[in-house]
Amino acid sequence: MPVLIDDDFLFEDEHGPRATRAVNAWLRTLPSSGAPSPNSWRAYALAARDWLMHLRRHVLEVFAPRQELVAALGTYAGRRLSGPLDERLASSSWELQVTALSQFYNWAVAEGLAQAVPFTQAVGVRMVAGRRVDTGRNLARLRRAKQHVKVQYLEADFAELFCRGLAGLGPDGLEDSTFRGRFPGRNAAVGRLVLGTGMRSREFTHLLVHEVPPLPSEPTEVPIPWPVPELAAKGRKFRTTWIDYSSLASVHAYIELDREMSRGSWLPRKPLFVEEVDFHGGRVNGRRMAWSSLAPAERLRLVGPEGGSLLLALSYDGRPFVDWGTLFRRTARRIRERFEPRFPDVGPHRCRHSFAMATLEKLVEGHYRQAAQLALATDDAGLALYLLKADPLLILRDLLGHSSVLTTEIYLKRLDVHRIYQAAWEKAHTDVDPAALAEADSEFEEVVLCPPK
Repeated sequence: MPVLIDDDFLFEDEHGPRATRAVNAWLRTLPSSGAPSPNSWRAYALAARDWLMHLRRHVLEVFAPRQELVAALGTYAGRRLSGPLDERLASSSWELQVTALSQFYNWAVAEGLAQAVPFTQAVGVRMVAGRRVDTGRNLARLRRAKQHVKVQYLEADFAELFCRGLAGLGPDGLEDSTFRGRFPGRNAAVGRLVLGTGMRSREFTHLLVHEVPPLPSEPTEVPIPWPVPELAAKGRKFRTTWIDYSSLASVHAYIELDREMSRGSWLPRKPLFVEEVDFHGGRVNGRRMAWSSLAPAERLRLVGPEGGSLLLALSYDGRPFVDWGTLFRRTARRIRERFEPRFPDVGPHRCRHSFAMATLEKLVEGHYRQAAQLALATDDAGLALYLLKADPLLILRDLLGHSSVLTTEIYLKRLDVHRIYQAAWEKAHTDVDPAALAEADSEFEEVVLCPPK
């Protein structure tokens, strides 16, 4: 848990408790108030630190009258959004600052420490499930383009181009002579893993090599289940996603060849030695433990008897590789500069969006349903019954780890779902009964024949 400390190491003086004391009290509430991730704690603490330093520069108290805090917030926004380059923030970082400070002052008002929140809210009304719901928008947030006008996911051709870029190949699948990257086999395998499972960055970064599901003896159209450990998942919610056969085969190929060449004797500062491993767990420092009971920080310390990380992705000498965000963005930039000017920036979460859209497209087109029927016919049940009985949105909800199908609906609404249903209709158009098509056309002819007066 991060802690803010003044230069003189005091938490109170002759004037009473310092502002850092209140901030630290708020930080300690984060794990139980909707921010369970240590990364969020650190980001919120840094946002509070920057705000306190700004107030100190202007000789203002953290719980000064609202009018003074609003004025300070204006100068703070000007400095952070258009001030010196070394202090300027990107729009996403500013949004994080606003979120953190808004939560801090809301907490302070509830605790009786502050009289008012220095943010102005615009109040509106929207319909949710047929009911009017009051909504508020923090006016300190930046206005952004509507979600539907931005590329949020990679379509099949761009996804394949991205995987080939990770492997050091050009669009034609041949070696790119200008590629200067390292570990192309590892990078391409993990890229296909993320696009094939929809895991979040925290989830796939801390995967252990022993948690990779076994490869079926024969290729199958039915996806292979992949459990996501709860301690690495968002909100600590266990779920089971899936992966297609070809993507899982590329992961196994990396494990058997490239990963073996990267193994070494690397050791962390406080290693956790593991023996007698299997798919479910191993003996960690002499004690039998399940992989699912290990947090990400503990997974980074797991090593074999002779050293070397147990994470799936390795760098030199058996060191774990975790900086996937930087690698993905560099690959996208190289593709854009070398081959496709329209190629967007790609981060781990955009790969998750791509998985969601590709999966929904296959569910809408009936691809998995046909595969499930074939699997039942050949006594290879697996997910077949589930795929045949469950609604597509329910399936996608479970794969993404959403709490409810409403979350999944909102999530999909922000992506280009209309294209998927239109493509499915066009693909099936030739199989439509001509009589039914003529009857539907006649419904719209009446609209044309009887225009409004």
